[in-house]
Amino acid sequence: MKVLGISGSLRAASYNTMALRAAQKLAPAGVTIEIADISAIPMYNDDVRAAGEPAAVVALKEQVRHADALLLVTPEYNFSIPGVLKNTLDWMSRPPAPPFDGKPVAIMGASPGPVGTARVQYHLRQVLVFMNTFTVNKPEVFISHCAGKFDAQGELTDEASRKFIGDLLVSLQQLTTRLK
Repeated sequence: MKVLGISGSLRAASYNTMALRAAQKLAPAGVTIEIADISAIPMYNDDVRAAGEPAAVVALKEQVRHADALLLVTPEYNFSIPGVLKNTLDWMSRPPAPPFDGKPVAIMGASPGPVGTARVQYHLRQVLVFMNTFTVNKPEVFISHCAGKFDAQGELTDEASRKFIGDLLVSLQQLTTRLK
């Protein structure tokens, strides 16, 4: 099973990208996770889309189409979805053939705060309903106080978070299998 992972942060030392890399290592047997780069996705403009989608958008849509499932790993900005991730989802939701349609999706996130991205994840679920995805319900993975859960090399050292991520990936694998 091929999963495409998308980090909602562009920061080089992003805890969410670190969590996504941890997910790659924690993936169950038979699951591989490729990480997409959304840094070249331009700001959404329907005039641009109508004139022809930018190459970065076309490339990401192809990656999404070829994935069996998606894993969104995101920080929480101002209690909601980071602009770069929302912008990417806006591009992915537009015709022709929106590639998220019918895809299984898992969500997780890391935050230095105490609620560990709970609010952004609930907002993402609303957006994903519009995008017609099948979103994993449980477990929810909220990595709170994340600065103390990664070492200097960016490795996730918190065993509870590692277990939640592993369980989330098993749930994503099971949902994807059921939907096939």
